[in-house]
Amino acid sequence: MKDTRYIFAIKEAMEEEMDRDPNVFLIGEDVGLAGGSFGASKGLYEKFGPERVVDTPISELGFTSLAAGAASCGLRPIVEIMFMDFVTCAMDSIVNQIAKMRYMFGNQYTMPIVVRMPEGGGLNAGPQHSQCLEAWFAHVPGLKVVMAATPYDVKGLLKASIRDDNPVIFIENKTLHAMKGQAAEVSEDVILPLGKADIKREGSDVTVVAASRLVHESLKAAEKLATEGINVEVIDLMTIQPWDRETVFTSVAKTHRLVVAHEAVKQFGFGAEIAAAVAEEILDELDAPILRVGAPFGPASYSLEKFYVPGADDVGAAVKKTLERSF
Repeated sequence: MKDTRYIFAIKEAMEEEMDRDPNVFLIGEDVGLAGGSFGASKGLYEKFGPERVVDTPISELGFTSLAAGAASCGLRPIVEIMFMDFVTCAMDSIVNQIAKMRYMFGNQYTMPIVVRMPEGGGLNAGPQHSQCLEAWFAHVPGLKVVMAATPYDVKGLLKASIRDDNPVIFIENKTLHAMKGQAAEVSEDVILPLGKADIKREGSDVTVVAASRLVHESLKAAEKLATEGINVEVIDLMTIQPWDRETVFTSVAKTHRLVVAHEAVKQFGFGAEIAAAVAEEILDELDAPILRVGAPFGPASYSLEKFYVPGADDVGAAVKKTLERSF
């Protein structure tokens, strides 16, 4: 184990997989000579050359479609979308082609594509560079959706995603890029399984299920609530499609209360799916209504972004509210 930044853990994962498998290549805007808009591919162009680190024109639909063709011919592309907001330009390729090709062609070939994209607000990037759109992709059969919260997790999950024979939407919150933490050394080759959650903090009073940046906000809230005698269990989903029902259900059966937190707008977010599944399948385990934490239903405001994105105070308030309520 070693200390590194989240963004460098991403680079290490890509580099190690490109070293391991010559079929892995990276494609996107400014990923080569510039080293990526956030520095995730710095040095890869010099090491692997222009055939495996491919700078593209500003055409998300074009280079994502190119990656689909490459994957169907046996290559393993990593596609970088500069901001998640721009993936809207490539929705036809991702939703109508990449997600469905294995199914439509009777599994005659695989579709090993990773589409990486940074999401999230709080950096005053405005309404067209701050959106969290993960629920769109989680709703599409054929896609896996990953949201890693720590340097260790982002490296292990990205390596697993690159090796997966199915398309993976790999989402990174921009505010986590500078975060420092431990990550696995090259020699360890840590691969974290997709679809498996991680209990970041054990507790007995309320279960908080979160992903990405909201994991850290939930942990902050849990530490503060602990001083008031409230013991919160924090579950990091890590993969929101497929999500780890067993871990969530087991925790709810222990705490009997549930809060789901994400940065995306609350309406129709992945929290709604988790809340519905718990209500449908283990309602008798609940002692209080399920509460959700999310952004307000509106575009991210440039000047008010820090108030727009949910944080630890919002999670803490939801935990207290569910403890005050009962059926």
